Amino acid sequence: MVFEAVISSDRTMISNHHGREFLGFMTTSPPIGLPEKIWMWLAAPKPKVDKLGRPVEAPYGLRKIEAKLLEEGFNTAIVDPDHIAKHLDTMKVLLIGHHDYFAYGPPSNEWWMIMGKEPINRISFMRFMNSTAVREAKRRGVKIIVGGPAAWQWLWESGLWKKWGIDTVVEGEAELVIGDLVEAALNGEKLPDYVYVGPSDSPSIDEIPVIKGASVNGLVEIMRGCPRGCKFCSVTLRPLRFIPLDYIRKEIEVNVKAGVKNVILHSEDVLLYHADGVKPLPEPILNLHKMAASLVPGTLVWSHTSLAAVKYSEEKHRLITRLMNEIILTRQEFLGVEVGIETGSTRLAKIIMPAKAAPYPTEKWPEVVIDAFRIMHENRIIPAATLILGLPKEREDDLVATAELLDELKQYRSLIVPMFFVPMGALKNMDWFRKHRIKEEHIKIMLKTLNHSLRWAEDIINNFYLKEPHMYPVRLGIKLLIKYIRFKARQVKPAIEAIIQEREKKNT
Repeated sequence: MVFEAVISSDRTMISNHHGREFLGFMTTSPPIGLPEKIWMWLAAPKPKVDKLGRPVEAPYGLRKIEAKLLEEGFNTAIVDPDHIAKHLDTMKVLLIGHHDYFAYGPPSNEWWMIMGKEPINRISFMRFMNSTAVREAKRRGVKIIVGGPAAWQWLWESGLWKKWGIDTVVEGEAELVIGDLVEAALNGEKLPDYVYVGPSDSPSIDEIPVIKGASVNGLVEIMRGCPRGCKFCSVTLRPLRFIPLDYIRKEIEVNVKAGVKNVILHSEDVLLYHADGVKPLPEPILNLHKMAASLVPGTLVWSHTSLAAVKYSEEKHRLITRLMNEIILTRQEFLGVEVGIETGSTRLAKIIMPAKAAPYPTEKWPEVVIDAFRIMHENRIIPAATLILGLPKEREDDLVATAELLDELKQYRSLIVPMFFVPMGALKNMDWFRKHRIKEEHIKIMLKTLNHSLRWAEDIINNFYLKEPHMYPVRLGIKLLIKYIRFKARQVKPAIEAIIQEREKKNT
C-alpha cells in the first residue's frame, strides 16, 4: 500500500500507555530513580502495529487529521515512528502532531524546573526528529507539516524549525486547511511558514470527520470549546459545539471493532454536554453514558470536568450519584477525571477565571472546590487536579489562601499537581525561572501537594488501580517509584525548610 502522506509522532505520543491514560503523564517528567528505558516502558510502551507499521491505537488528534485526508482522497496513514523508513520511497509529506513538543507546557515545564533535567517527552521528540528516517525523508525532499495543541511552541524554537526543515506550522483546528496544505505539498508548491486557524475559521460539526481507526484508549470527543472564559486557556476562544450522539456512537464502534475495550469521553467539561449554559442537565448526560456503556465492555473515563459542574449537578439533580450508582459503578470500581483548582484565592479567581465558579459567585470558589471534592470522594470519582502558581498578578495573600484550601482538601482522595505560569521568554531558561520567580510560599504549596499526592497515590494503587494480574509488573514499578519519591522527599525536605526559614529571617 502506497502512502504519500505519512502521519506520525514520537514514542511518547504513539503508545497506549498500557491502557491507562494516566500513566502517559509520566512522559512529562525526567526519569526519577529509574533508567530511561524502564521509565519509557512504564509510561509509553511500543504499541501493536500491522506489517506496514500502522498502530492499532493512535492519538485522537492524529486520527482526525487522517480521517479528513482520507475523506478528501489522499493516500495517507498514521505510522509508528519505528516504521517510517518503510515508506521513504513513496512518502511526499510527513505530518507531525504533539501535545508538548518541547516540554514547555504543563506539567512538563514544572518537572523541568523542579528537577533541573529535560523531561522525557522533549528528549523523545528531539530523538525522533534527529532519527535517520526523518533526516533521510527531509534529504529526499519530503515536506514536513507540524501542528496540534503545542504548535505555538515552534515560535520559541526557530533554530530547530530551521534545522529540521519544517515547512509549515499549523496552529488551531486544522480540519479545514490540512487538505489544501497537503495538496500543495504534493504538487511541489511552496508552503506558508505558519498557518493560524482562528475561532471564526473553526470547523462546524458537519466538517469534523468521524475517525477511521482506533484512538488511544478509546478516547472520543463529545464537544469542542468551553463557555467559562478562563484567561489562561485557549480552548475558551473556540466556538462551543456539541458532537451529536450518532457521531460519538460511530467513533466508539470504530474503537470497539479494533479491540479497544474502554472509552474516554473527551471534553473540556464533560458535564456541560448539551448543558443550559454552565448548568448541567441530567437527560443528555445520562443518555450519553447509557449509550457509551452499552457499547464498550470495559471502563468509562472522563477527560475533564469542572468543579462547579460537579457541585451544581449533584445539588440540583443528584446527577453524580445517579451516574455513578446506576451506570459507572455497576461496571468498574472508580472513575478518573482531570479538574482544575488553579487557585484558592477569590481575588485571583476573579482576575483569571471569573466564570470558573459559575453558576455560583466567584466569592464562593473555595467552597465550590471543597464541596466538589467531597462529592467526588463520596462517589468514587478520583480527580487529578491542577494548581497554577506564579501568575503575573499573584500576591502573597493569594498563595496563603491556596495553602489553606489545600489543608481543607487533605481528607479527599485525589492527586494535586502544581503548575507554574512561565513567561514565554523564560521558556528556554528554566534555571532562570527556578532562581528568580519561585517564592518561599510556592515551595510550601509544592510540599503540601507532594505530601497530599503521595499519600493518596498509595491508596489509589492499593485499592483501585492496575489490579489486573497482567498489570502486576507495571503496578510493582509504580509502587516502587512512589516509595522512591517519598524517600527522596524526606531527604530534601529538611534542606528546603532550612532555606525557607533562613529567607524568612532575612525578610524580617
